[in-house]
Amino acid sequence: MQVKGIQYVIFLLGLTFFGLGNAIAVKVKHVGLHPWEVLNVALYQHFGLTIGSWGVICGLLLVFVSFFTARKYIRIGTFLNALLIGPIMDFFLWLDFLPAPTHSWVDYLILFCAIVIAGIGGGMYVAAGLGAGPRDGFMLSISNKTKLSVSQARILVESFVLIIGFILGGPVFIATFLYTFIQSPVFQRSLSLFNSVIEAFKNKNKQMREDVYF
Repeated sequence: MQVKGIQYVIFLLGLTFFGLGNAIAVKVKHVGLHPWEVLNVALYQHFGLTIGSWGVICGLLLVFVSFFTARKYIRIGTFLNALLIGPIMDFFLWLDFLPAPTHSWVDYLILFCAIVIAGIGGGMYVAAGLGAGPRDGFMLSISNKTKLSVSQARILVESFVLIIGFILGGPVFIATFLYTFIQSPVFQRSLSLFNSVIEAFKNKNKQMREDVYF
């Protein structure tokens, strides 16, 4: 398989894992969600549609803003990310096979698994190199415009999103504030692993071309 094909396979698998992780987390949302999901759930509770649909709407809105502020971060993967993760999450929720909340310590274990799965998926789709997600691209554009570091821009944006979600009645609880500490290391490991996988395929293809040439 060509390297580009491998990139798309890893990218789509990454989106699937990310959507699955988000869907599992939503099932136990009473223990807390990531700020963006807090907002999506709050919008769903107030205005209907589905949680995934609000993810798509927010994602496309961020792509629109980024187009005028830092369009260099917008690529095909940015649009695919914005359009697919929400429906993938809705699909897993519709299948209704995910673990139900127990309202005990088990729910924290379920959420931990959800965060790990989403972290792996995030590392995969970023490693694929098809473009930053709409939220990542937006935070990079904020970083460029304000001269804040990327981490500072992330904290600023996600804090603002969290406040809006909280005001709208979204599920904010203990786990909301633990997400970054768990998901970021998993994301980093996944990103490193799948960068290595793609690099290995590139080297293999390069070697095959050189063998044919000689």
